[in-house]
Formats: sequence, structure tokens, C-alpha cells
Amino acid sequence: MRSYFLLALILVSPALAETTRTWEQSRFDEFEKGMIEHVALRSDGKLGLAPRFQEIYDAPLAYLWALARDSKGNLFAGGGPGGRVFKITPEGKKTTYFDTEALEIHSLAVDRRDNLYAATSPDSKIYKIDPSGRVSLFLDPKVKYIWAMAFNSQGDLFVATGDQGKVLRVSPSGKATVFFKTEEAHIRSLLIDKNDDLIIGTDPGGLVIRVPGSGGRGFVLYQSSKKEITALALGADGILYAAAVGSRGSGGVTPLPVPAAPAPAPAPVGNLLGGAPAAAGPAPAPQPAPLPSSLRTGVSGGSEVFRIGLDGEPRRVWISTEDIVYTLGFNPKGRLLIGTGNRGRVFQIEADHVYSLLVKAAPTQVTAFLQGPGGVVFAATGNIGKIYRLGPELESRGTFESEVFDAGMFAHWGRLTWRGNVPANTTLTLYARSGNLVTPDQYWSSWSKPVTALDGAPLDCPPARFVQWKAVLETRGGDSPLLDSVEIAYQPKNVAPTISQLEITPPNYKFADPAAASSSTQTLSLPALGSRPSAKRGNAPAAPQPPRSMNRAKGYLGARWLAEDDNNDELVYKVEIRGVKEQNWKLLRDKVEQPYISWDSTAFADGQYQLRVTASDAPSNPGPEALSYSQESEPFYIDNTPPAISGLTAVVENGRVRIRFHAADAISNIDNSEYSIDGGEWRVMLPATRLFDSKELDYDFLTDSVAGGEHTIAIRVWDSNDNLATAKAIVQ
Repeated sequence: MRSYFLLALILVSPALAETTRTWEQSRFDEFEKGMIEHVALRSDGKLGLAPRFQEIYDAPLAYLWALARDSKGNLFAGGGPGGRVFKITPEGKKTTYFDTEALEIHSLAVDRRDNLYAATSPDSKIYKIDPSGRVSLFLDPKVKYIWAMAFNSQGDLFVATGDQGKVLRVSPSGKATVFFKTEEAHIRSLLIDKNDDLIIGTDPGGLVIRVPGSGGRGFVLYQSSKKEITALALGADGILYAAAVGSRGSGGVTPLPVPAAPAPAPAPVGNLLGGAPAAAGPAPAPQPAPLPSSLRTGVSGGSEVFRIGLDGEPRRVWISTEDIVYTLGFNPKGRLLIGTGNRGRVFQIEADHVYSLLVKAAPTQVTAFLQGPGGVVFAATGNIGKIYRLGPELESRGTFESEVFDAGMFAHWGRLTWRGNVPANTTLTLYARSGNLVTPDQYWSSWSKPVTALDGAPLDCPPARFVQWKAVLETRGGDSPLLDSVEIAYQPKNVAPTISQLEITPPNYKFADPAAASSSTQTLSLPALGSRPSAKRGNAPAAPQPPRSMNRAKGYLGARWLAEDDNNDELVYKVEIRGVKEQNWKLLRDKVEQPYISWDSTAFADGQYQLRVTASDAPSNPGPEALSYSQESEPFYIDNTPPAISGLTAVVENGRVRIRFHAADAISNIDNSEYSIDGGEWRVMLPATRLFDSKELDYDFLTDSVAGGEHTIAIRVWDSNDNLATAKAIVQ
């Protein structure tokens, strides 16, 4: 018996579809793809007005790294390349306050007498600028980097350094001693708590260490899985926050290149506001030096922020694989602010597991925060160096434009509905527009009429393939409106289904019933007809059907097809049959729900036929709107008649039997033949041409030797449709 090559059959049917569908946005990752202006996006999927973010100074430097403020309200900012410090008075007057030949000003501190201390990097020095503007060299610590400075309550200055990983203690007179030494390369961050204890963050071990203010043994509060502790912040409640970046096993981060444009010529160290300059020798030639380690274009391993509670328990409160944390601070309500690069974003921790994206600044790094008067937070940026005022009031107006939604085809747009909260003195207005280009431009429609009612309103957008919505949030002071979700109903224009492949399956097999276990020992698996996109019901993907196989069933034929519907409509099929010389199609099966059928072909006369399969989307569309598509198969044969055997003779010649006969079939080629002597084993018998390649074959065949006496010779012949003919002859 012939065997069929076994392959897998996977048939996927269209999913049920609805005439009305919806596009809904309610999650952070969905809103994040939109265009945000003066709007804060919460991680739990809420949109509200952001704190006001206002530029107050555009510094002539690429990066600002440090902020400080004296008791008179003067704001100082330091950066580089071309290390300078800028001063902004409470009245808004801006001046260059200190200029040095160093590459960077990376840290600033102000003492109780309003003296400003500016630390340069690399090959670091600390300069003291008194309130009159007079400059003096306060300390040359002979270290490569100074990353942070802070005063304790006694007026001693503590200095975090690299690349020897030590903290210096400097008296008001400028005498320095090593206060704490680590085995780390860098002390990257530093703060002093209300008890004058130091908290430091290191690189490359990612350690947070508490050191008693009186000196002595340090205690590791936490070891991060990251490489570098870039920032520390201590809340009014005593909760400590730390930011860590970089994978310790990856070699850290990639530094930015030194800008190609030369820095401005250095001025003599001195009082740049009119005081006498300090004595200085000839300016040394600039020396190449590595940039500060927090200057990043990318970081392997991402960033995390964790909190350390009063009992010492660490807990991660924020994580990102893309944003690099440069600084931490607090808003007026004590909520943690996170300044990041390289997308210029400011985040705010709202509660456990909830944060807000407050700002997307044009500069790519937010490098420093500083508390200001009346709840104001100052923010410094890098690439480009600017100073901003953050809060405490909200923006009076903000807009959000969603990403463009592709309906996949021409569609009618229905009702826009939304969920949210609109307190008194606030408004929330939504709009939509549509077009047939993927990018909104002048060829799109205008924005729709405003939608303000909570239950929404029908859109007046013209039918098109694409749609976009916009929200405008406004407040007249105090609270902000909140938007939770937006939903737009639409109905794609119905299009006819298609049948891309139609195949007649091998004869004498039928498709197995998926609900019943097969008892057949002969099964056939067919190759898949092809792959299709996942169909959808509404907005959810539909699961494919399980694979199907065929079971042996004499006289049966089958057909299968691959049907698709761009609307993802439910399809039903009508299958018809006719002979190739007939005019009219005869119904074979109607209301077929699966893309395959089997039928008993013995009810049809032998001959050549065709199938026609018609796919209809009527189950998903009202009668007048239902569409259909028909596909005809290639001609195929129905052949249930066995071959005819004629002229059979059998004679003994020299102890062997010579068998002669003619086999003929009206439709199919002869496919196989065998003989048996006296009911013995069946043996293959070849035609005279030795090839099974014709509908008619002649046989002239000698068997093996036989004993004398009478013998019964039986023969059997199959055609290619597995129809069997038998005959016998007697020899003496």
C-alpha cells in the first residue's frame, strides 16, 4: 500500500468580528508615545497639568553641573567646558561671577557667611569667593576630581574626591585632612544629615555608606547592583534616597566627546565683579583630561532609585533601562524629584509603585536640583546649559496629542468618550482629527468640535484610515484636571473576504472530527496552506485553531482553503461542485463554518470535476452590507472504479510460471501490481515496460521456480486512486 509523506497541517480561521470597534488609550506606555506639552504623565495612566517649568537663564556653556544659593537669595551655577560660575540675583540680574582655566566647575557650596566655594575638575582645586566677589585659592588637595562638597553644622567643609576614593575634611581656615578613605575609585555623591553624619555614594562598587560625623568606622547601608551612586537625597522625614546607574560588569558608561569648538580664553582668577584680581603666574597650556564620569551618552544596565527607611531597609522605588539619573531633589510637598538624561526628563515619585513624568526638557540632561524660596525648585541642565524654575504652581494650560491610530482601512469614526476628573476651576476638552496619511499635516481634517461632556460626543471627523485625539487641560488656579482614558468608536468599511488558496486533498481520506478521538490506524497530515496575520475580535487577537489531520476513509475526498478578511469578520462558506463539461453548479455543502470539508465521492460518477467555494462575511454584517468572494479549484478527478484486467493467462515454462495480462483504467494511471501463488506471500510484479506511468499496461512476467502440479495464481492491480482489481488463473 502507498504511504503519504507526513507533514503538519495548520488551518487558521478568521476570528469573530464586530461591526463597531473601539480604540482605547489608558496606559502609561500608550500615552508616552504622544506629544506632551505642560502635561504630567503618571505611571498608572493619568494625565494632569505639570508644575510650571520656566527657563530663567541660558548659560554660555554646554553643561551646568552644580547649583548653590546664599542667604540673600543669590543663585549660583557652575559648569563647563570652560569652567565658570554664574550669579543670578533675586531681582534677576545675571553675571559671570567666577572664571577659571579649568575644564569644569562640578561642585559648589556656600558657608554660613555666604562665602561661595567652587571646585574645579579635573586636577581639582577649591576656590573661595567672598560676598564682595574677591577670589582666593582655598585648597589644592592634589586629587584628580572633586565630585561633591557639603558643610556640617560646625562649619567644616567635607569634600568627596576621585580617583583615590577618599573624603577630605577642611577647616574654615583651609586645613585639610583625610576624613574617610575607601577602596573605591570615586566618592561620587555626598550629603550630611542633621546629626552631622556623612552619607556617601561610591563608584565602581555602587556602595551607600554612612560615616559618623565624629569619624571612625563607616557602615554600608546598601550595595546596589549598579556601578555608580550618582546622587543622594535626604527627606525631611529622615528617609534616604539614592540613585545608581550602570552595570558593574559592563565597564560602565561611555563618555561624551570633548566639544570641538574651543572654550573661551580663560580670565585671571579674581573678582570678576570689580574687585582686585588675585596674583597669578603665566597660564599653563591646557592639558587633556577625562571628562566627569557623570557625562554620559548611554549607560549599560540602566538606572534605579531606591529608598532606605529609618530601620535601614532598602526598597527600589523607580527603575529605567534608558534614563540616566543625574540628580535627586524634593518638591514642596516632600515628594522625590528625579533628574535624568539623555532625554531631559524629570520624574516625581507619587507613592509606592507610582511615579509621574513631569517634564521633557529641550536640553538632554537634567543635572542638578536646588530648593528655592516659596516652594520653587531650581533645575540645571546640560547639553545645553540652562537654569529652569520648576513649580510650585501648575501650568495654567497643557496639551496632549495622542499617537496616530491606524484603522487598517477606510473607517467611519463614531463617538469619543473619556474618563477622568474635572475639579472646580478646571476644564478638560478633547478633540479629534482624521486623515489618510500616516503623518498629520495640512492634508488632514481640522480638529473636531470640542468634546467636554463626560459621556463624550459623536465626532464630526470625516471617514479616513487614520485618526488622532488631543486633550487640552486648563486650570484657573489650584487643582488640575485628570484624564484617565480616551476611547474612540469606529467602523471600518466592509470589504469582501478573499480566498488565496484552494486545494483538493488526497483521495480516500477525510478530515478528523476535532471533538472525537480517532480510532483509525491510518492517518494523513498535510502541509500548512500558508501563514496569515493574527485575526482580531475588536481589539484582541484571536487564537489559531489547533492543527487538523485526516483519517483513512475509502471513497472520500476533501478540500481546504485559506480565507482572509481585512475586517476580521466571521466567515461562512458555501461549497458547490460541477463536472468540467457541465454548466450549472450543484450545492455540495452550505453554511460551512471551517475552511475545509470532506464528502463521500462515491455518490458521483467517475469523471473530472471542479469545486467552487464562496466565502461570505454575513455573520458579522447586516444583510445588505454582507459581501462574498468565490474561488474555483483546479479540475480534479473522482475515480472509484478499479482497473480492468483482461487476457489473463498463466503457463509453466521450465519450472517457472509466465503470467500475461492487460490492465487498463479509464481515469487513473496503474499504480502498483502484485501476484501470489497458492495463497502465499504477495510479491511485486512489474509491467513489461517496468514503469507504472500509464492508464494501460501489458504484463509478461516470469515468477520464481515452482514445484510440479497444479497452482493457483492470483493477481491484484491498483490505480493511483487506490482502487483495487483482482483476478486468478490455474496452471497444471
